[in-house]
Amino acid sequence: MRKVFRQISTIEEALKAIESFCNLKREVEEIDILNATGRVLAEDVHAVVSVPPFDRATMDGYALRAEDTFGADEDNPVRLKVIGKVEAGEWPNSEVGKGEAMEVSTGAVVPKGANAVVMVEFTRERDGFVEVFKSVTPGENLMSAGSDIMAGELLLRSGVQLTHREIGVLAACGIRKVGVFKKPRVAVISTGNELQEPGKTLELGKIYDVNSYALCSAIEENGGVALRLGIIRDDEEEMKKAILLALEKADIVLTSGSTSAGFGDKMYRVLDEIGKVVVHGIAVKPGKPTIIAFRNGKPIFGLPGYPVSALTIFEILVAPLIRKLSGLDADRRKIKVRLATKVFSEIGRREFLPVHIVLGKDGYSAYPVTGSYSGAITALAFSDGIVEIPENVMMLEENEEVEVKLFSMIRPADLVFIGSHCIGVDILVKMLGIKTKVINVGSMGGLLAVKRGEADIAGTHLLDEDGIYNIGTIRKLGIRDAVLVKGYLREQGFIVARGNPKKIVGFEDLLREDVRMINRNKGSGTRLLLDINLNSLAGKIGLSFDELTKRIKGYEVEAKTHDAVASAVATGKADVGIAIKSVANLYGLDFIPLRSEEYDFLIPKDRLEKEPVKMFLKILKSREFARELERVGGLKVYERTGEMIEI
Repeated sequence: MRKVFRQISTIEEALKAIESFCNLKREVEEIDILNATGRVLAEDVHAVVSVPPFDRATMDGYALRAEDTFGADEDNPVRLKVIGKVEAGEWPNSEVGKGEAMEVSTGAVVPKGANAVVMVEFTRERDGFVEVFKSVTPGENLMSAGSDIMAGELLLRSGVQLTHREIGVLAACGIRKVGVFKKPRVAVISTGNELQEPGKTLELGKIYDVNSYALCSAIEENGGVALRLGIIRDDEEEMKKAILLALEKADIVLTSGSTSAGFGDKMYRVLDEIGKVVVHGIAVKPGKPTIIAFRNGKPIFGLPGYPVSALTIFEILVAPLIRKLSGLDADRRKIKVRLATKVFSEIGRREFLPVHIVLGKDGYSAYPVTGSYSGAITALAFSDGIVEIPENVMMLEENEEVEVKLFSMIRPADLVFIGSHCIGVDILVKMLGIKTKVINVGSMGGLLAVKRGEADIAGTHLLDEDGIYNIGTIRKLGIRDAVLVKGYLREQGFIVARGNPKKIVGFEDLLREDVRMINRNKGSGTRLLLDINLNSLAGKIGLSFDELTKRIKGYEVEAKTHDAVASAVATGKADVGIAIKSVANLYGLDFIPLRSEEYDFLIPKDRLEKEPVKMFLKILKSREFARELERVGGLKVYERTGEMIEI
């Protein structure tokens, strides 16, 4: 006797039932990075060392003082005394002084006193001296300590799916194991007397088992571990035994076939006997004869036998659950497109229409996959995504805009942040909880990214000659139609060895014979801060700026990062440098505060209504963010935080 579905559920009711009865939770495991490709980080990962951990030669040649080579050419080479050689992996025991050079190999430590490397091709060594036929600039052919990665820097955020790129970063920092979300184990059973294993000669009246292979692949694509348990005949006792065994081995069980009302009611009776059936039939096309049951909080999905029906229901109901448990984004990427043709749908059932996507001169267009596709596997195999048509829609017009859920797992960032790196930004992004692309290219790079329309938000802390942060530089760059949002304060100061052995208290101490400093690169906010103060000092003591800086040892030696400054002081290459307080804390150094710099955010006006930007600004002004900054040390909000200045 033919039986009808108990109660047809909507998609929303089916999803709510899964949420209500499923007791599966995300679990975390620690694994070796060799086995971590494709896995999702369950925790933030911070660098435990800097990369490189020292100033590193990028070419074979000679480490020297760049100023000793100025004016050198083929007709007038500079002659320098060679005081030794450093191979990669060795630590130099000599300091390069004026008129001296030390031979270095690619990857070797650049010795103290040197601020550049001249390539061996432009040199000739004779009788303990090297002739240099080409001048070099400070920083040429070397990488500063921490210029790639700073110790303590947030390397990777929780939720990142690991690829060879992230694995390489982890290895570079010496990290061998990481915490990742465990992959849910999903058992797959195909039912039907007509099914036969692929690879065998097809018998009369038989068809090859498509669903278990396609479903296993879909499970792996979505972050799960597939356990294929084979084909089971249409026998209720065999089905029951197979499903109970699957529940012992897996977190989720998928069956396909034997779900239609009537003859296929076998699956309903089996699931009703071993668990609780919460859904029997869904108002959807394709995939109406779907059953969802639970046993001890584990879900069992009875999928239809037709391949497209089974895979469509998997995509709608099962994939989001697997992806959530494995740490992946639950939703696929969606894009807006124009329909190329008119489409008719059935009132009363939500339809998921497979479509092809093509790019034309006016943008993307969607072409429906035609035919009776619930049993045609090619309907999904050759489609790019699906269009969801509501139950109350009978027709979609040609050129009507629709949303396509793509089968690709790639999703664009919700927010693009470009500019100067700061721990405060890391905190903001974590509190946002959305997919954010953060590109650290420095303050100037961020401002230019806004000017080119590439960034939603840029982080900047550039000080001008009038002692004002950011606004003057922004206007000089000719940036328009943007707002500068005041951010928070960062403490800048002198970084010295623990106990301050040289008793450094101010800029005057930089002129002492027994003090060597490490400078920052031109164009950085820290370098501007130093030069403004030195210019003021020069006026007080009756010297020109150039005369003053020539008396400062190490002024010409530039570091590209705050971390590189701290590294130079920590290793004794310098006695003092200017950097932010957080790196002093990281390296166990003393910090002598100079002033609080203003770290602000430049936002194009047309991005202010973007929801992720609104969320960003709301968090910036929140008490929770203020508390998080206080925990870091050296960062704090103030009365101007969140203030907007129109550009």
